[in-house]
Formats: sequence, structure tokens, C-alpha cells
Amino acid sequence: MTHSMRTDTHSPYYPGDGGWRAGAARYALLPLRIFLGVTFIYAGLDKLTDSAFMKDAGAGSIGDMMRAVRDSSAIPALVDLSLKNPVGFGYAIALGELAVGIGTLLGLLARLAALGGALISLSLWLTVSWASDPYYYGNDLAYLMAWIPLVLAGAPVLSLDAALRSRRRQRAGY
Repeated sequence: MTHSMRTDTHSPYYPGDGGWRAGAARYALLPLRIFLGVTFIYAGLDKLTDSAFMKDAGAGSIGDMMRAVRDSSAIPALVDLSLKNPVGFGYAIALGELAVGIGTLLGLLARLAALGGALISLSLWLTVSWASDPYYYGNDLAYLMAWIPLVLAGAPVLSLDAALRSRRRQRAGY
């Protein structure tokens, strides 16, 4: 009578799904999604609830901040555009951050939300944090890079996009 020796060292995390590594890979972007979603929701709410921020002038105002970075930004014309209506620009950024954060956290239109987050981060890097020296002291570039994987991959698990995709497949009979 012969006995065989089991040679696998782990059991699959998801049966038929390629093991624990495949399971971990499926969830790899989830911490990034949670971090960026919560951070952008917080940033939007912080701006909307800060009475000093949503003003044309004064300590801590969007207007004074934009005037302060105008000459050191990579695209001064972008800053000039925001200075035509600083309060409107402040609301646009705050509401954009809220929409991006909610979309990212819920995984609803996740690629579009991530693209919005990348564009907000890009605009802030080219204006507000462009003069950071050395460049890695400015966090907007790091946020821009963090959005790119979510633009490419979306929210494949634990998201409304995934639930809607699954529902469409069920209706189509797949």
C-alpha cells in the first residue's frame, strides 16, 4: 500500500480562483480606494465648512491662497482663471472633491471618479504645490500618482460598479 504525500503548501483562498495570491490581488486596490475616498470627502467637507476658506480675501481664504501661489505656479493662467471668481472656484474644488470621494468610496463610476481625482490633483500640483522644493514635499503629485491605478482598474470588487456589472450579467444569462 502506498501513501502519497501532499505537496501543496497552502489551500486556495478562493476555490478555483488561483489561490491566496489571486485573492489578495483582487483586493489590492481596496485600501487605496478607501484612503483616497475618505481623504477627498474630508477635504471637500473641510473646505465647505471653513468659513474663512470660502472668501475672496482674508487669512485662510481661497482668494489669498491663489494670489500667493500665482507667480510660483507652473501655469499662472490657470491661477488667473481661478482668481476671476475665487469663491466659485473654491466651491467647484470642494464639490468636486466630495463627488470624487463619494464615487471612489462607493465604487460608483469609479474610473470616472478616479479621473476626476487625478485632474483635481494635477491642477493643484501645477498651481498650489508646484513651488514645493524639493518636489516631493508637495503632496498633490503623490495624490496624482495614487489615482492612476484606480483610473486604469476601476473598482472591481466591493463596489456598486461590480454589483451593477454582476446584475447585468445575470440578466444577460452569463
